[in-house]
Amino acid sequence: MIRITEIKIPLDADESTLLSEAARVLRCNEKRIKTVHLTKKAVDSRKKDNIFFVCNIEVETDNDDELIARARSTKVSYAEPFEYTEPENKRTSELRPIVAGFGPAGFFAALTLARAGLRPIVLERGHDVDTRTRDVNRFFATGELCENSNVQFGEGGAGTFSDGKLTTGIKDKLCRKVFLELADKGAPQEILWSSKPHIGTDKLGEVVKAFRKEIISLGGEVRFGCRLCDVIVANKAVHGVTYEDENGSLHDIETDALLLCIGHSARDTIEMLYKKGITMMQKPFSVGARIEHPREFIDKAQYGKFAGHPALGAADYKMACHPEHGRGAYTFCMCPGGTVVAAASEEGGVVVNGMSEWARDAENSNSALLVGIDPSDFPSEDVLSGFELQRQIERTAFTMGDGSYAGVSQLVGDFLRDTPSTKGGAVNPSCPRGVVYNDIRKVLPKKVTDTLADALVKMDKMIDGFAMNDAVLTSPETRSSSPVRILRDEFYQTNVGGLYPCGEGAGYAGGIVSAAVDGIRCAFAVMSDERNF
Repeated sequence: MIRITEIKIPLDADESTLLSEAARVLRCNEKRIKTVHLTKKAVDSRKKDNIFFVCNIEVETDNDDELIARARSTKVSYAEPFEYTEPENKRTSELRPIVAGFGPAGFFAALTLARAGLRPIVLERGHDVDTRTRDVNRFFATGELCENSNVQFGEGGAGTFSDGKLTTGIKDKLCRKVFLELADKGAPQEILWSSKPHIGTDKLGEVVKAFRKEIISLGGEVRFGCRLCDVIVANKAVHGVTYEDENGSLHDIETDALLLCIGHSARDTIEMLYKKGITMMQKPFSVGARIEHPREFIDKAQYGKFAGHPALGAADYKMACHPEHGRGAYTFCMCPGGTVVAAASEEGGVVVNGMSEWARDAENSNSALLVGIDPSDFPSEDVLSGFELQRQIERTAFTMGDGSYAGVSQLVGDFLRDTPSTKGGAVNPSCPRGVVYNDIRKVLPKKVTDTLADALVKMDKMIDGFAMNDAVLTSPETRSSSPVRILRDEFYQTNVGGLYPCGEGAGYAGGIVSAAVDGIRCAFAVMSDERNF
């Protein structure tokens, strides 16, 4: 196979264009090319009057060696095929491993263990995705929060109610495995070649159900409504777990391998582990607000006259800056054509996040606008004080919203003038619990709001009009990552043998793909049967 990079094609081009461009680059007749496979497609929108796609492809020809030599181009090389070999299962224990949590780390870990014949038991505190969706919709409509089944907890994890974004900064070869598995389970095939892949919240549910079905077909179990509430430890090793079912009954399971795929919002589980003596440390995280603009505005700002072209879809953006105060501010989890989501998981606290469906065709586009929080900003040196800071912010917002779980919002113009908002403007906020217009400076730490004010001015120079008067800031976004890292050794285990912290909640991932990869790696560690006890 031959790999050809940086092929430029117009927005209206069809698949035949890739064939003709491949022949041009290889200096051969099209008939010599047997297959053309698209591997990456990105939009080049640097010049608004000339937007086009840039593609990478792999082609099979009648003589790859000859044509690579003939091309004499740095854009042409041999394609390295992706190879994945399941490691040998060396586990000798007859006890079934337990996976706590069924988000991306959990279902990839469980699937890997199930395929190795280890019949894992998954404990998920939330409900299956269909029941969970009803729980979430009821909360959106009425404010009735189920603390174990919501936007944060339940089948699929927090990513189920998001954009389903699959961009990642890690370079692990297992990323490709994750993409192939997701596509095999029903995710849009475009994720295999899009430069900015996403699944969409409306499609994620069916994808995670497909994972569950295969795990069960291989002898695994997935138990919903089952919250991990204790780890049974003796001689510095895991000997079992205790979980609570939906009826409040407690159950013990004997095991010597527990994978903690609990997500970044399972504060009660982290607190239990800390009390058990599991070693952990404070970790930086970020807080801020969601900023909403009309989707049409963002599309025009990014694509100019090409905005609305069916080949482009809704436009996204990604920005970062270091304002005068020296604290970094950046956009995160941008949701083109999406909505702001009420994402609380604890009674008495307001949290917002973002979500998009596959079509990305909602009225607004939104993004988190975040500022980094260092451990030096935490209330104390206590390992869990980052959670306390999050709670303080979330509870303040809840009080300001009169206990309705409404977001606290402010127009960007008012925020920059340091004036509380009393009413909305031209941009309709999309938070399903509604918003209360006020002053987000009363919700977020001063260092954060000072940085946000500077950042908005700088980002307005990157996207003209980004700081428009009527854009809406809705706060607080506090759950971008965990403020704690559970320490693990080279065998992926804690100071208690057989305990494998994994994914975002343990502080080792930052999105769907990196969490999934970490889940696979932790499953490999269980299969290797290497122990630190």
